[in-house]
Amino acid sequence: MEHAVPPLVDDLTADEIRDARARLGPRVLTTPVLHWEDPLLEERLPAGTRLSLKLELFQRTGSFKARGALLNTDLLSAEQKARGITAISAGNHAIAAAFAAREAGTHAKVVMMASASPLRVARVRAYGGEVVFAPDVHTGFEWVRRIAEEEGRTLLHPFEGRTTALGTATVALEFLEQCPDLEAIIVPIGGGGLAAGIAAAVKVLAPQVLVYGVEPEGANSMHRSFAAGSPQAIERVATIADSLGAPFALPISYTLCRRHLDGLVLVNDAQLLAAMRLLAESAKLAVEPAAAAATAALLGPLRETLAGKRVGLIICGANIDSATLAKRLSEGVA
Repeated sequence: MEHAVPPLVDDLTADEIRDARARLGPRVLTTPVLHWEDPLLEERLPAGTRLSLKLELFQRTGSFKARGALLNTDLLSAEQKARGITAISAGNHAIAAAFAAREAGTHAKVVMMASASPLRVARVRAYGGEVVFAPDVHTGFEWVRRIAEEEGRTLLHPFEGRTTALGTATVALEFLEQCPDLEAIIVPIGGGGLAAGIAAAVKVLAPQVLVYGVEPEGANSMHRSFAAGSPQAIERVATIADSLGAPFALPISYTLCRRHLDGLVLVNDAQLLAAMRLLAESAKLAVEPAAAAATAALLGPLRETLAGKRVGLIICGANIDSATLAKRLSEGVA
């Protein structure tokens, strides 16, 4: 599947980003920052490298996804609210969509993978969401489009859209205010909505700060898109970081990432597992594999590139059940 790149995608403006954060108000948390200092970490990094973690795992719904979902449901008309919304997700966006629907006074019907964590399914239902299970992500996208067409529901896309990018841009706005001395930020990439908003925000608010995206080797649609010069798809998703398992890139998120990212790197599942374990043992954070991607990138492909710098890591979510967490931590090599 290929998608044409629009001739122009307008950059986000500083005023738009600040207005978006103001509109979100107390419905989202200004998540804390951890300045990560520990001998277990220091022995794995070049001297002088300093880390600050933006802890979006503590956000409402357990990930950054609530920001974009709320901004999108704010735009619903009375008729659209009466018909409800739909969404597709490995879990984090599904939870956020159900939460945002409840906040907006409407209802959500979400498509999740049959392999989805029972914890994530339970959290969707706790917010009043209805769940439909698809056998794989490509089928899931077909089903969610059919639900939108046949039931008249508004599709809340998991990563595409300028409003979604404005939501993720508010993460960068907060981070830069909390850590004005940052020299670089590393952000995970699934479909690219988080990286698109953060990179676009950083380049308008603090253009001297470098922004790097990181993908799993088994879900490298943005790498393929950068190489081809247009949004590309992958045949199958093969990574433990299911939250980063987007089957294709799309024009808006691709364009903003291509325009504003300073670099793009890959990590494998073994690196993700090792980063999960280090975050648990050193930073005392229990995260899902996707949320360990930025750490894995710094410990791996970006280790020398960012040596001696003040680096910000986006810890994007933690919707993982205890059994899976224990299994992943036991698999990770310290």
